[in-house]
Amino acid sequence: MGQLCGRCMQLLRDFIGFVQRMSSDLVQGIKECLTLISNCSCLKQNSSKNRQLYKPILQPHERVTAQEFLQHIETDFEMSPLGKDPLEALRTLSFSENPGLQQSAALYYLHVSQHMNIPLPVEHLEPFYALLRSADLEVQQMSSLSLVNFLLEGNIDKELVVQMGLLEPILDLLESEDPTVQCNSCACIMTLAVSESNREAIGAARGVTPLLSLASSYDPRVQQNAVGAILNLTQSEKIQQVLCKEGALPVLALLLESPDSEVQYYSCAALSNVAANVQHHKALLRPSDRFLLRTLISLLSSSVDKVSSQACVCLRNLATSVDIQAEMVAENVLPQLCSLLASGSEDVRRASIALLWILSQHPPNQDTLACAELLQSLGMLLAAHKTDPVIVGHTACIIRNLCLSKNRQRIAESRCVEGLLQTLLLTDTQEDSLHYVTSCLAELAKQEGAMLHMVQWMDEPLTRCLVRLAGQLEHPEPSFHAASIIHHMISHEKMMLLWKYHIEEIQAYLKNFLTHQEVRFQQLGISTLCRLRADPDFSLAFRKSQMVKLLEQVRQQTEETQELLRAAMCHEDS
Repeated sequence: MGQLCGRCMQLLRDFIGFVQRMSSDLVQGIKECLTLISNCSCLKQNSSKNRQLYKPILQPHERVTAQEFLQHIETDFEMSPLGKDPLEALRTLSFSENPGLQQSAALYYLHVSQHMNIPLPVEHLEPFYALLRSADLEVQQMSSLSLVNFLLEGNIDKELVVQMGLLEPILDLLESEDPTVQCNSCACIMTLAVSESNREAIGAARGVTPLLSLASSYDPRVQQNAVGAILNLTQSEKIQQVLCKEGALPVLALLLESPDSEVQYYSCAALSNVAANVQHHKALLRPSDRFLLRTLISLLSSSVDKVSSQACVCLRNLATSVDIQAEMVAENVLPQLCSLLASGSEDVRRASIALLWILSQHPPNQDTLACAELLQSLGMLLAAHKTDPVIVGHTACIIRNLCLSKNRQRIAESRCVEGLLQTLLLTDTQEDSLHYVTSCLAELAKQEGAMLHMVQWMDEPLTRCLVRLAGQLEHPEPSFHAASIIHHMISHEKMMLLWKYHIEEIQAYLKNFLTHQEVRFQQLGISTLCRLRADPDFSLAFRKSQMVKLLEQVRQQTEETQELLRAAMCHEDS
């Protein structure tokens, strides 16, 4: 626990003087006050009732408690700041109607919240209810700020705060006219709204409406925290429905043009969460006004990485329909995405490549996307980030989609082929990305022009890698694709020389393919074997091995299968 700062010590000295002055004149002052009030005619009609309602400004037990509390601060604060004795004193001071006493309790909690590194005992949440309900502005400011500190540092269980009934006074403070109180209460809601149960509680307590109002605040701190709270609330599908009914979508869309990058990011991320639910797309993308779409595309050029990244995410969530994708391409989104692929931010690169992957799935977009600029960017991206499985996987999928376009020759001549081949050499390539890369290369190898360009880049390490992948049957898809690439390259003289260094390994995977349960593996194995037998060295190796016996077994199985099929068909005809 740290020492009290100079300002806090001065406040405590002032409070000590205040209590001492009041102690000496307290009794006489109360008597004089009561005498004056008792002589008023308003008490004569129902004096007993009014005497019950009256409470003195400083009650005797509060004075004693305050003095004991001050003594604790001066002597035992460092040893037991959250002990049983100070808790009782804090309860008394917090629930007092005297603003000075409440300020002392609020100041105490504020200091503790700034220096404590242990969980706040549950019992200490009870005084917060009275402090947050206080009519004194300073008490509201200090108590709400200390609660924010406790929440941010993880010193309080967030769900327990709601269970203890503190959500209602926090939401009431959203209606305050003081920016500091508004800022702190929004921060509390933003922090509390990280759990699903809390989000539902906030929605049930009608906390969405005041947050939307404060999202348009002229105070940047208030606006940031209000939009941040809305962002956390959008993680709940149920609250998304409430937000849409309350008119949140136009508000968030307008906030995308805010000069504050934090507000831009929060509102964009909130819209991304809403856009992940297709049922909201109609409300987000009104046919007569594509304001949101154009604004998001303009944010791709933001100098703030997290803003441009989040704009990509939002556009990706919206790009579920063919019409929306066509509009994005028509809005000339491609140059901006190419620029983002070269970003120094990993999040930006990943978000932009994911959006491009979505766009490349729509056939009418493929010819537009298969331009020299994008292919060059993809090739450079693979060369620079070949160890990033997300980049590699998405890029391979994009190239494979673009192979279906009429510009496949342009793809074959680009740096993309070299980039894809080089990723094969990474032993730590994840299975998913390896599957996408080998699938893309296998598709390219089917085309004569692309295959010739692949052969130009092939060397001993790449040859050895392809043979190794073909033999790894624990990963069946990469194995099949690697074997398919080998099959299409066999006829090239350069490749046949390279394959001869791996005759034994090639024989091994061909044996596995011939005995594989899937017919496609058997067919690929047979076809590859036939093409290799044209070479004398491979032919001799096959004769010395058990390959002929395996072929005979496959033939017998095939004949048996054919007879069974004929019998079944004849039975069906009869």
